[in-house]
Amino acid sequence: MKTTARVVVVGGGVVGVSTLYHLAKMGWSDVVLVERKELTSGSTWHAAGLLPLFNLSYSVGKIHQYSVGFYPSLEAETELNVGFSNCSNIRLARTRDRMDEYEYYAGVAKTIGVEVNFLTPDQVKEIWPLCNTDGILGAIQHPADGYIQPADLTQALAKGARQRGAEIYRNTSVTGITQKPNGEWVVHTDQGDITCEHVVSATGNFARQTGAMVGLDVPVIPVEHQYIVTDQHPAIMERRAKGLPEMGVLRESDSSWYMREEAGGLLLGPYEIGAPACYVKGPASNSEYELFPDDLERLMPYIETAIARVPAFGEVGVKKVYNGAIAYTPDGSPIVGPAWGLKNFWLNEGHSFGITAAGGAGWQLAHWIVDGEPTIDMMGVDPRRFGDYAGEGYLVEKNEEAYAKVFTVHYPDEEREGGRALRRMPCHDRMKALGAVFGSVFGWERPGWFAPPGYELTPADLDAPDVLLNHNHPVVEGEPIREKWSFRRSNYFEHVGNECRHVTEKVGLQDMSAFAKCRISGPGAEAWLDGLLTNAVPKKIGRVTLSYLLTKEGGVRAEFTVYKSGPQSYYLVSAGAYERHDQDYLQKALPTDGSVRFERLTTQMGVLVLAGPRARDVLSKVTRADLSNEAFPWLTGQRISIGAAPVDALRVNFIGELGWEIHHPIEMQNYIFDKLMEAGAEFDIKPFGIKAMTLMALEKSYKLIPRELSIEYNAYESGLDRFISLKKPGFHGKDGLLAKKDAGLANQLVTLEVLDVTDADARGSEPVYLGNEIVGRVTSGGYGWRVSKSLALAMVRPELAAVGTELEISILGTRHKAIIIADSPFDPENNALRA
Repeated sequence: MKTTARVVVVGGGVVGVSTLYHLAKMGWSDVVLVERKELTSGSTWHAAGLLPLFNLSYSVGKIHQYSVGFYPSLEAETELNVGFSNCSNIRLARTRDRMDEYEYYAGVAKTIGVEVNFLTPDQVKEIWPLCNTDGILGAIQHPADGYIQPADLTQALAKGARQRGAEIYRNTSVTGITQKPNGEWVVHTDQGDITCEHVVSATGNFARQTGAMVGLDVPVIPVEHQYIVTDQHPAIMERRAKGLPEMGVLRESDSSWYMREEAGGLLLGPYEIGAPACYVKGPASNSEYELFPDDLERLMPYIETAIARVPAFGEVGVKKVYNGAIAYTPDGSPIVGPAWGLKNFWLNEGHSFGITAAGGAGWQLAHWIVDGEPTIDMMGVDPRRFGDYAGEGYLVEKNEEAYAKVFTVHYPDEEREGGRALRRMPCHDRMKALGAVFGSVFGWERPGWFAPPGYELTPADLDAPDVLLNHNHPVVEGEPIREKWSFRRSNYFEHVGNECRHVTEKVGLQDMSAFAKCRISGPGAEAWLDGLLTNAVPKKIGRVTLSYLLTKEGGVRAEFTVYKSGPQSYYLVSAGAYERHDQDYLQKALPTDGSVRFERLTTQMGVLVLAGPRARDVLSKVTRADLSNEAFPWLTGQRISIGAAPVDALRVNFIGELGWEIHHPIEMQNYIFDKLMEAGAEFDIKPFGIKAMTLMALEKSYKLIPRELSIEYNAYESGLDRFISLKKPGFHGKDGLLAKKDAGLANQLVTLEVLDVTDADARGSEPVYLGNEIVGRVTSGGYGWRVSKSLALAMVRPELAAVGTELEISILGTRHKAIIIADSPFDPENNALRA
């Protein structure tokens, strides 16, 4: 066995072997994989081998797309049969919301190049003659989809990797992983040690045990998944004898199961409520090809719907029940990318659809390791999208929930109930008393919108269809139902509009304490930040700038508000959802000489946003500070007192109104909240939530990560020109940014007014058309209450970006005329901000 290598991949399932293959394919031949038993002996061997292209996550969709295209070429390359059956798949719809989901997804699919066909019930019957189509509204089909034999695929990947110089050591257990002072890793095994530059953890059910070796609490816990294989059915055998095509993979989404042919019989895989987490402490050291006892009683409601839909399934006996572990994360998507806090330690874990994702995940992780960046936006699968709040108890609850909701309608405004109320700000109960309907970001409870006193929905309002998966609203124990989810304008539409209007006409208060916050200080802080971020670092205490961290190619990795709060001290604020992501990049870039210090402040500092034309009137009642434009201009901050409480008031906000972000010690929040509400009473102060904020930001053409801002878009494409200082000697990504600009940009961000909208606005990811040609994609959308227009932000080809250009946007399958308008349709001169 080798004692040194450039990369050691730990784990010999399909995900690990794919990572090894793609590293070798990119020219890194000095790579090895270690597997404690035999290849595929964990979860890969018992996987059903499905290749679902359907996914509403851009990152996961691109990964799956690559895999399905790559696997047939692997067979040609290695001359090993990977067992790929390109039989397509059909997803049935029994409800209108499900059809809306399919229409929305079809738009996403078109923007990434995945073919999707819509089928009538008669067409479903033609392709799947054993299917009873009663009650079916329609279906979608992926012609490129199907299934594959997991073990055969893994062996082909292994052969391809070996052909390129990679080595695989089976029956080799990792006993520890340590890091040397020079940064090199040592992977300790029962067969000897391997010193390497990079380590990739692809250990499936062992992910948490592997992570613990290096001090990581990896947010992965498996869940039991059962599927049933029947005896042969005469009708299927007759079709085979006649040479008829395989019927493909059938999914009744509203009943939460998939079905396909298997050896002349049928295979049924439900995703049921109540499937338990397993291997919470990890599998036993001798675990291999392990299954759990079956529990068919838990599956009975799903089996009954399957028999009703495919009567043939109930006409033959059960041949085998598989009940194996599938790794899960709290949101059901894998974790692929760098580990937080560790240099050159990589995670490729949490794959609940590992066979489908293996090719794409290995492809992108190899690019990340070799080139320093992935080639697609991987934010949706980045390991740092979860924080240290995601411990064992949270994971068990959330991962079981994610499993049970694999087939639920994935509404864009869905807020799942598992693991909620875990992180609450001090003002939570005050906001709740004022009618807050909460959402969640990075584990924090955050007001989404505010319901009027006594407001609640009735069962008739909810109109839940009679299907197994009909969960279309949040359920909070002891509280009335106040929100219904939808792809269209839902019940909260007018109430959010009222919040927008109230802030614009009077004054509002918002809790944005979930912002990620940190302090950068020390004698080298200014020079270090100046060499890292795009904008000039504030030189004068009290100045505020907006700045960006770029990739080496000039894509946008993170956005920061930078406030010089004192000598050699800078206060940085970024998106709450990406706290670990953004701050990990900062910490890993710190100089090693101690000249720059990093301090995490998120849980120490709260943020209340006071905004609206009467904001100055309210704030002046509780502070002695001079709040005039001359003394306290836009884009500045000051240390002031609100009553007895010291705060940093920053004259910025994300809604385009006069206002301040009030950053304060978290333990003083309720004191400050009460002072502001009391002072604002005479001006009719009311709270507002994140939904209103997002719509008002849209009216200002403000940009969000990872929508308008992405590693796939050059910063100039995203319209960040005024936040890029070319006068500085340099900043991270400057050369790549300018090189891309000189070569000619492929996209330009524009603002559009969408016409003839009645009940559904653009939400993001919809295709933009010129005639029948897709010329761009929507990044954000919604209704602008201050301008009374349906709006969208979109990336389009630069030659089409002129104001007045007429295009079309497809919203839930309907084309709408959309006209490019000037950015910031509300208050383009920023008179309100500067008032």
